[in-house]
Amino acid sequence: MRHSSLSDFLGVAQTQLSPKGPFALVFIEDDTEVQSTIAHVRKTGFREVLIFGAAHILPEDQDDLHLIDTNIHEQDAFAAITSEVIKLFPGVWMHYCFNAEYIYFPFCETRNIRELIAFNMEERRYSVMTYVVDLYSNDLGKHPNAVSMEQAYLDKSGYYALARFTEDGEALDRQLDFFGGLRWRFEEHIPWTRRRIDRVGLFMADKGLELRGDHTFNVQEYNTYACPWHHNISGAICSFRTAKALVSNPGSMYEIPHFWWKSSAKFDWHSNQLLELGLMEPGQWF
Repeated sequence: MRHSSLSDFLGVAQTQLSPKGPFALVFIEDDTEVQSTIAHVRKTGFREVLIFGAAHILPEDQDDLHLIDTNIHEQDAFAAITSEVIKLFPGVWMHYCFNAEYIYFPFCETRNIRELIAFNMEERRYSVMTYVVDLYSNDLGKHPNAVSMEQAYLDKSGYYALARFTEDGEALDRQLDFFGGLRWRFEEHIPWTRRRIDRVGLFMADKGLELRGDHTFNVQEYNTYACPWHHNISGAICSFRTAKALVSNPGSMYEIPHFWWKSSAKFDWHSNQLLELGLMEPGQWF
């Protein structure tokens, strides 16, 4: 179903979307791997898939999708749009991503996203911390946009975390700033405010909840990686987005001959690899 504008969609969303959820909000920045991104969230178990941005690149006959023609290239547009959807659907679980991004969580090959949500709610958790794992082609000559599903690589080391503080200098409880991947290796090309790789990639909408442009929420508990009593499950968002930006931005495209280094490893497209590398953890979910 196609919507001519964001306001048009928001005006009818409550009558057209399943109030059970969960929703996947996909922001289309270009025409790279759009169909594979949609196929992944469908396979993962999201009941509703909302496509924001360049929806004109998709066929007209995809009635099970909601295609919303709107400008997502304004500053922090993804956060403003997500916050508007949150207002309409308190209690619904949501995931947001960009094209050429793929959410993974422990055992996702045999368990779907709705099972993960049910487990999380039993643990009285209303968000799941995810870490953006940069993917890239090992051969930019063959793949000048750095994207290849068949030859996707990731960094198997180089990840670290620093304490997160309030504006008054107090350490925030159970919150850390995580770094690594291409944003760490090529940090001279990445603004400081864009170098973090932690993202609350799955969450339950609630009254008054707002997503901010730095991928955090205005409710601090949503930004925590664990509850006070034990570790919680976490996930990963495997993403070509940073690699695409580095090879297309004028300031970096001529400075980076390749992304390959000694800690590059071929991505297996399986949660076991991410678990073994410590890029997500099962918590108490066995």
